[in-house]
Amino acid sequence: MPTRRRVMSYGALLAGGATLAGCDDTGVQQATAQLQRRLALPGSVDGRERLRTLVHAATLAPSSHNTQCWRFVLGRDSIRIEPDTTRRCPAVDPDDHHLFVSLGCAIENLVLAALAHGLKAEPRIGADGRVDIALAPVRQQLATRYMAIPQRQTTRGPFDGRPLPAATWRQLEDTASGDGVTLRLVNDTARLERVLDAVAAGHRVQFSDAAFVDELVQWLRFDAGEAAASGDGLFVGCSGRPSLPPWLARRLVRRFLSAGAETDLAAEQLRSSAGVVIVASDGAAGPAGWIGVGRAFQRLALEATAAGLQLSLLNPPVEVAALRGPFAAAFGLGALRPDLVVRIGRGARRPDSLRRPLGAVIA
Repeated sequence: MPTRRRVMSYGALLAGGATLAGCDDTGVQQATAQLQRRLALPGSVDGRERLRTLVHAATLAPSSHNTQCWRFVLGRDSIRIEPDTTRRCPAVDPDDHHLFVSLGCAIENLVLAALAHGLKAEPRIGADGRVDIALAPVRQQLATRYMAIPQRQTTRGPFDGRPLPAATWRQLEDTASGDGVTLRLVNDTARLERVLDAVAAGHRVQFSDAAFVDELVQWLRFDAGEAAASGDGLFVGCSGRPSLPPWLARRLVRRFLSAGAETDLAAEQLRSSAGVVIVASDGAAGPAGWIGVGRAFQRLALEATAAGLQLSLLNPPVEVAALRGPFAAAFGLGALRPDLVVRIGRGARRPDSLRRPLGAVIA
């Protein structure tokens, strides 16, 4: 799903390989990403161009492996969002849960953008997971969360370890509530270590699966040129790693992908976080419920961004089917399906990921 930035634990490979790339081209990538994230001024567009503006905001949402697994169909006074199943990730997401969560994130952005441009957006979810969004004129509303859309990112970097005030946690939880989700806050050391144990168990399962590793490597982008050419995927520079020539990196990367290295990184991430929010829902709700999870997560992410916070996802305990039940029980979620594990805190921004052009996502 939304946003989970898996990163290669290159170790010495990257330290030595950076010189092979000639230079670290993260700056080139970031300049392009910033241009892509410029939203049109409210009231500056109308007609079909206004619809394209709403789609632009929607595409700035997170998606699993940054696959951007959506398609948009523009009507006269409507927009349809469809899952792009050619971009599904069957190894990490065999039931398409993350795919539909990603659609929910995009829908939330679109609804906020519509209000900013004087339109009320009313999504209706079909049985096949397609979402028809009717648009009608309304008084313009420029919400704080809309302004946070271009700033929101998920970061694999460490946070500063400082706790958040109780009032901040309440605000985040209140913002994300609704859409059939249950939120569980974990911000004490003992329970955060239990989250880490579950993450480690998930990593052991996933990194022993060749199909999972192959799929992950498929979506990695090893330098700015490769990232720009595809406009999608996980650029290593977004995780603070130097670039490598793709021809070399793809030959060597599997030697450095391991459950142990990923768990060490997760330990640093969790122990530096202010806390974790577990998002859960009715496991039987299917795509409609998962879209609701995405909308709730995106509200949480945008509210956190507006408050000057960073966040990222540590989802192995909810991606490995055999671990979901024990993970839910450990955190008092009963029969609910744990959907997302979101760590939150204060930290430095990392480079932003790229997006494909609108022409590639509008039918």
